[in-house]
Amino acid sequence: MMIIISKAAENEAGMRITKEKKQENHQRIVTIAAERFRADGFDGVGVADLMAQAGLTHGGFYNHFPSKEALVAEALAQSFEETAARYAGHEVGAVIDAYLSRAHRDAPGQGCPAAALSGEAARLPAETRAVFGAGIAGLVAALEASLAARPTPAATPAATPTATPRAQAIGLLAQAVGAVMLSRACPDSADLADEILAVCRAQCHAALQGPDQPGAPRAATAPLSAGDPGRAGR
Repeated sequence: MMIIISKAAENEAGMRITKEKKQENHQRIVTIAAERFRADGFDGVGVADLMAQAGLTHGGFYNHFPSKEALVAEALAQSFEETAARYAGHEVGAVIDAYLSRAHRDAPGQGCPAAALSGEAARLPAETRAVFGAGIAGLVAALEASLAARPTPAATPAATPTATPRAQAIGLLAQAVGAVMLSRACPDSADLADEILAVCRAQCHAALQGPDQPGAPRAATAPLSAGDPGRAGR
C-alpha cells in the first residue's frame, strides 16, 4: 500500500515538473519570437528558426501553439506589455527623449513594437490586428494618464478637441512612432536618420510646453536605464 502511494506521489511530482517545464519552454519561445519579430519582421523568421534558437525541435512547436499566427499574437501582447512597463512612472519628457533616440532607433528587437511592426500589422489577419490595436490603445492610455497628471501651463487655452490629454497623447505617439520608422528607413550612416529624430524630439517637447511657450531644440539624452538602449528602466 505504501509503495502504491509513494509511486502515485512520484508520478504527480513528475507531472508537475513536466507542466512547469512546458510552461518554461512556452515562455522562452514567446520571448524569443517577440524580439525576432520586431527585429526581422513577421515573415523574416520561420517557426523552425525560432524553435532552434529556443533549443527545441521544430515538431514540438505545435505542442505549444496551434499556428504561427497564435504565436504572433502572444509575442505582440508581450512586446506591448514590455514597452508600457519600460516607460511607466517616468516623466513624459524623459520618455520622449528615450523613444526618439538613436539607441532606440538602432535596436528594433528590444524596442517598441509600434515602431517596428506597424507597417506589417496593417496586413495581419483581423484577430491578430486586434491584439496590435489593443497594444497601441494601451500606450495611448498610459501616455494620456501621464499628460493628465502634468500641471497645465497658464498660457494654455481652455480644452479643445486637439488640446485634451488624449488628443495630445495620440499626436505625440503618432509623431514619435512615425519618426522612428522614417529614421530606420534611412541608411544607418545618413545624417537624415538623426535629423528626423532630433526635429521630432524638439517638436514633441515644444508641444508639451504649449503653443505660447516654445522650447529650444533638445539633443538626445542618455538612455533612462544604463545598458538598455533607448529604454526606460523596467
